Amino acid sequence: MPSDFSAARPANRLHPAVPGLARELQGGLIGRREFLARVTGLGLSASAALALGGLSLPRPASAAQIAPGGTLRIQQTVRPLKDPRSFDWSELGNQTRGFLEYLVEYQGNGIFQGMLLESWEVNDDATRYRLHLRRGVRWNNGAAFTAQDVARNIAHWCDAQAPGNSMASRLAGLIDPDTGQQRAGAVTVVDAQTLDLSLSSPDIAIIANFSDYPAAITHESYDGGDPFENGIGTGPFRPVELIPGTRCVLERHPDHRWWGTEVLGGPWLDRVEFLDYGTDPANWVAAAEADEVDLLYETVGSFVEVMDGLGWTRTRTETAATTVIRGHQQAEVDGRTPYAEARARRALALAVDNAICLELGYDGRGTVAANHHVSPIHPAYADIGPAEYAPARALAEMQALGLAEFEHELVTVDDEWQRNTGDAVAALLRDAGLKCRRTILPGQVFWDNWLTYPFSATQWNHRPLDVQALALGYRTGAAWNETGFANADFDALLDQAMSISDADTRRTVMARIETLLRDEGVIIQPYWRALYSHHNGRLVNAEKHPAHEIHLYKIGFAG
Repeated sequence: MPSDFSAARPANRLHPAVPGLARELQGGLIGRREFLARVTGLGLSASAALALGGLSLPRPASAAQIAPGGTLRIQQTVRPLKDPRSFDWSELGNQTRGFLEYLVEYQGNGIFQGMLLESWEVNDDATRYRLHLRRGVRWNNGAAFTAQDVARNIAHWCDAQAPGNSMASRLAGLIDPDTGQQRAGAVTVVDAQTLDLSLSSPDIAIIANFSDYPAAITHESYDGGDPFENGIGTGPFRPVELIPGTRCVLERHPDHRWWGTEVLGGPWLDRVEFLDYGTDPANWVAAAEADEVDLLYETVGSFVEVMDGLGWTRTRTETAATTVIRGHQQAEVDGRTPYAEARARRALALAVDNAICLELGYDGRGTVAANHHVSPIHPAYADIGPAEYAPARALAEMQALGLAEFEHELVTVDDEWQRNTGDAVAALLRDAGLKCRRTILPGQVFWDNWLTYPFSATQWNHRPLDVQALALGYRTGAAWNETGFANADFDALLDQAMSISDADTRRTVMARIETLLRDEGVIIQPYWRALYSHHNGRLVNAEKHPAHEIHLYKIGFAG
């Protein structure tokens, strides 16, 4: 790559996709949050993005409204930690975010805000990125944070052989497919504050993927395992205690001058405790009533109104968070592979009424989905119509395949909404004349094996761009491919979609992707979730984030 990055578009000039996105916003084709995510991901500053879109955003609480200090108690599942690049649940990112920071932070309003990066530039075809680090950042051991630290982390992420490393699925354009390692020349350290990325194929999602929870930046001394044991990061807190299933504790670092205080404000808290009350929301309500917690990680289903009744403050956000019910296409059950045939998978989907699943599984708090994992709030969503519900045809298809007497075992985690959704799916399959039994597992058992069950339901987080979840979940060999789906046509279409910055142009390709996924019966995806959370009314800047992130430096107690 040229050292002067001559192919890049300077930061003060619009990327060619930006005007089209602005027109789509004005025409009502995309929402405010999706517009802001796309244009800031292409390198436009937040202020310029707001001006271009004619937008204004609510101002966060000022320092005058926050009383410094205090201990924030958060109800959340507390999971055992591992190498961040293999994080597969949002809670893991929350447990470490106080000291392990990110290059970019996805804001609830849709803006990609530079954190350890101050700014970035993207060339017209999204094959070259220039990353500018924020000056003055130091690790909590006193060492300067430099471009070499970022380069080392990117190389770490590009190791496709590392078990569970989902970052490799997100950075394919930087990886040599023959070695499974970072490609020679893919990353160039220009100087202590600047890096250049040279991709082998276009990728519009690089910045968005830098913000996702497996992309935490670790110190050179970290060599795997529990990051609490290493403890070195750039954030304002330090790890104190981790007891999986019980609690996770962080404290304000007494000797570390955090770079963000002057740039972003905060942190305000002295101590943060994540407290695990299990997967039954009734226990969360009891903890709130007993004043044992200040904030719920998430409020689900009918418990939204229960928490309202306690007088707690509700926050809500529309999202592309969802659940998928899938058969694993390579799974063997009693010597046969019941989900290998696309006809069988389509038949299962025909037996399920997605609207009923939304009502019974999630108390109607969302929107009906269409079995292809691209949301109406994604920039390039293509409306290919609703998923078909035809239970009589479902049974006829299964009879023709000799699977009418096969008993499906639908596995879900034992929590309120996922259990209820699984129950609804199983009941609909039985109503169609198919056999289905339910297996409901405790959290840790389910989470340890979520990729391997023959037939199960899994929750998926909101991601800002349509291509992100598709690359993580459905590309051949991807780390989070829980369906066993391997389709060269899909992979080629996804590559094409990832090369198109303009959402209107990309929509044509997205329609083909959505149709292929549905024709192949890859998933039953009944609904998109609105997300809720509650706090006790004494907190500021504690709104529910669409990707379940908790940004500890922002939150404080009301002054």
